[in-house]
Amino acid sequence: MTEISPQTPRALRTDADQLRAARNGLELDRDLLLELRRAGLVGITFHVDSRQGRPGWRDKTEAQMNELRSTFAEMVASVGGLSCAFNSTVYDETLAQVPDIVTWAAANIDKVHTIVFITYRAAALAGYDYYAQGRPVDMGEIVYSAQAPKRIDISSRDVVATIQGRYPEFAPAAYLNGTEKPDSFKWLLALRAGSRTKVHGYFGPKFVEATQVGYHFANGRYLAYAPSWMLGLGRAALIGSVWDRGARAAAATYLRALARRPRTLRDSVHLQAIMVIQPIDVLEDGRQNMCDGCPDMTLHEGRLAWSCRLEELRRFGSFVSSVPKATSTTSAPAQ
Repeated sequence: MTEISPQTPRALRTDADQLRAARNGLELDRDLLLELRRAGLVGITFHVDSRQGRPGWRDKTEAQMNELRSTFAEMVASVGGLSCAFNSTVYDETLAQVPDIVTWAAANIDKVHTIVFITYRAAALAGYDYYAQGRPVDMGEIVYSAQAPKRIDISSRDVVATIQGRYPEFAPAAYLNGTEKPDSFKWLLALRAGSRTKVHGYFGPKFVEATQVGYHFANGRYLAYAPSWMLGLGRAALIGSVWDRGARAAAATYLRALARRPRTLRDSVHLQAIMVIQPIDVLEDGRQNMCDGCPDMTLHEGRLAWSCRLEELRRFGSFVSSVPKATSTTSAPAQ
């Protein structure tokens, strides 16, 4: 998500095509990035994954896509003062490659502030009928519908287990649950500290809780997207947060490494967030399990709406309800 401050000119705010192209890097260069920063841009998120079919990048693995990610990250770093994040959709065939992105992110912790893994979802056309405002609708018109059988139930737990298969110390510290299944992890946040050569460890829940409470006390709102300067405070966060078990262990690892190589004291220690997002789950009875308290809500015609489902509002005028085909009748479901 490209972040725009309240001072951003209206013309730039409404130029969706320009921002979309910049977000995915299709037309982004350093001059445009400088122009966007002067207009009020504070951070940029690129969506890069191996199933996008980008010209010149087809049939690549996620490890090979890291070359493209590096190009974008270096461009953002050259401008300075911007936070840099990468989204990647996780498909069944790319799930095992997730740790390759985690490894790359660690090596670029000074440039990349956030990595987000989004598990693949689509409207299953075979199992459900869909309705908008009581009228049947054709979800085949929506870009995120699945005609062919494809796994659409990858969970955040699956992604975490895959990362921990290579990095057992990986530990999420905060979450958002689901609206219909409170025990589901719809957003999972892990926060780690490290330099380009070593990840020292992961912060625990107490650190995240204290950060949010303190930020809310000072600013009257919760922290969703941290500015780039804040993520450069890794050493201070480690040493100053010994009351958090994760930070305490990470600080001990850092101090041991420093004792072995005192010269590394001049190396910066950075914070890096790793997010796992599990989008909408359609349950067997047709209920839709959304992210409770979604930070990516957006304003649509004067009302807050889930940004991941805006296409339904634009196409049908409302969010779509789902009814299992085995139980659907000729009458529309109650709204």
